[in-house]
Amino acid sequence: MIGDTPAPSPVSPAASAPVPAASYAVEGHGLVKTFGSFRAVDGIDIAVPAGAIYGVLGPNGAGKTTLLRTLLGIIDPDEGHRTLLGEGQPLRMARQVGYLPEERGLYPSMKAFEAIAFMGALRGLPLKEGRVRARALLEGHGMGASADKPIRQLSKGMAQTVQLFGTIIHEPRLIVLDEPFSGLDAINQEKLEALIREQARQGVTILFSTHVIAHADRLCERIAIVAGGRIRFEGTPGQARDQLRSQVRLRTRVSDGGWRRALPADTVAEDGAWHFALPDEGIEPLLRALLDGQAGIESLSIERPGLHDAFVAIAGAAAAKQMQDAPAPEEDA
Repeated sequence: MIGDTPAPSPVSPAASAPVPAASYAVEGHGLVKTFGSFRAVDGIDIAVPAGAIYGVLGPNGAGKTTLLRTLLGIIDPDEGHRTLLGEGQPLRMARQVGYLPEERGLYPSMKAFEAIAFMGALRGLPLKEGRVRARALLEGHGMGASADKPIRQLSKGMAQTVQLFGTIIHEPRLIVLDEPFSGLDAINQEKLEALIREQARQGVTILFSTHVIAHADRLCERIAIVAGGRIRFEGTPGQARDQLRSQVRLRTRVSDGGWRRALPADTVAEDGAWHFALPDEGIEPLLRALLDGQAGIESLSIERPGLHDAFVAIAGAAAAKQMQDAPAPEEDA
């Protein structure tokens, strides 16, 4: 948002068009999960299209982890129902799912390739086949030299990559990642984003949670913005941005004249420029008034709102601040 431009008008929580497809990898309807008097998930409806990269975006404590675990069948909802890959009992589909929880855990003395194969075996992949695939994965991603190293000798980023490989080694149809970028430096975050895109190109559905808006904006075809245990918005990142009007920044050589009557009512003067929301009728009528009035246009820019601006409008400034104040990822060592 620019300068002191007036705040956008309130946004409807249900501001998105429905997905024009009948095939969903994950669905939840009326999901409620309470812990004592706390409603971690408060009446959520969600549908993740098969083959999509889908992000659940919200601050820590918003209910993202509880929602993912409920959808996976790790915990049962108090109300509502869910289906996973078409199955009403999600745990029956466990071997077709790869799940990376927020809490990481590997045996420190186990060799990297053995750790990957072991995780695959837990999902039904024969250990011998898992070892072959594990070495291929490590070599294919430039980590072949680390295949026989124990986990304790790997950097945090490499160890997390090993656990991620263990999540996908059995070639699941659905990959669920809970805060997968936490603890990774910028280089390893980029590698993880590339791996997510690679899996999506193979037709795998990716569902992940994050409190970092940039990851959702770069990766996701659809997002759910969650705050206070509820979904405040569901749709594409573009649809979220479209909830706000673009902002115009105008500089003129002449500071006054009849042309000023053509400026929108929300115009604010700041730093030698005029700031206002793009009018519904577009910029052309104003341009004509400025030219006819000889205002002397020095510069004019139209800035489309970012996903952060949309998040603030949809979830509220407090939720956005909570996400900004979240601890920064530790540098990979």
